[in-house]
Amino acid sequence: MPRYQEILTDPSYAGQFVLMTNPHIGNTGVNFDNEESMQCFLGGLVIRSLSISTSNWRCAETLGDYLAERNIMGIYDVDTHATCRLRQDRSLIGVLSTEESKSDEELLELSHSWDIVGVDLISGVSSKTPYEWTDNTKSQWDFNTNGRDGNTLPIIVPSTWPASETLKIKPDGVLFSNGPGDPSAFPYAVETVKEILGKVPVFGICMGPQLLGQALGGTTFKMKFGHHSGNHPVRNLRSGHVEISAQNHNYAVDPASLLEGVEVTHVNLNDGSCAGLAYPAQNIMSLQYNLEASPGPHDSDNAFQEFIELMKRAKENAYAHKMTV
Repeated sequence: MPRYQEILTDPSYAGQFVLMTNPHIGNTGVNFDNEESMQCFLGGLVIRSLSISTSNWRCAETLGDYLAERNIMGIYDVDTHATCRLRQDRSLIGVLSTEESKSDEELLELSHSWDIVGVDLISGVSSKTPYEWTDNTKSQWDFNTNGRDGNTLPIIVPSTWPASETLKIKPDGVLFSNGPGDPSAFPYAVETVKEILGKVPVFGICMGPQLLGQALGGTTFKMKFGHHSGNHPVRNLRSGHVEISAQNHNYAVDPASLLEGVEVTHVNLNDGSCAGLAYPAQNIMSLQYNLEASPGPHDSDNAFQEFIELMKRAKENAYAHKMTV
């Protein structure tokens, strides 16, 4: 039940309203352990019933106060049983306003003037400057079973960071993370991906594989509903295993448009859409879901280890090549 706070602070929801189908929201309040980031990115929250009291030992404040302090719109007493409209008509555009002077016609005009297609939402949520992630994590989140290498730190760079500057760092690998919006609206990011491919191993998550797909000659398309929340079954075509995944994206890659040699590794079992790509010739792997969310809870943990092994092999091959030259 605390998942609404994770949704509020997930950058992938930037520019979007979220309508919660569970009728009762807010009874666990909010706390500072469940935040996905340091700010709220959600455009607005729509719910049926807002709890008037909280009951959780970690609760720091109510959901209403939390939203008000962060200037995030919210509305309740909405008939969320009407979500069948979303199932029939696809994701819809909406407007929330506190300006009572605006007529219904003016609000409708506002809703018709905005569309998520072609909008760059990445630049608004990306970090502005590079930084090193030095925070310690709990042991259950450490995927290096041999202990952490104290000389290895993840370095986070902005979405607009030039590929040449990233390569100057001499990374063992590059991970293209998740993010909001239309992947075709970021040609600058696709060019950055192209300049990095083949030089170091690459791993893409959510928005990452959509950018990788374009860099590998493919196209993306807007899905009718998109994939959101947990419990999405994904088949790993290499192992045959089914992984339970958390997903939050409105776009997918068209596998038929990709370069020859690019392999579809995972398929969403709900609709057959591409859920993972690999291009072994350039040490590329990707997954179209939030595997770090551990909804299975650890169905996809091996993917991180797979990327670690990919980086190790690339480093060993580069060293062997250097010795033979």
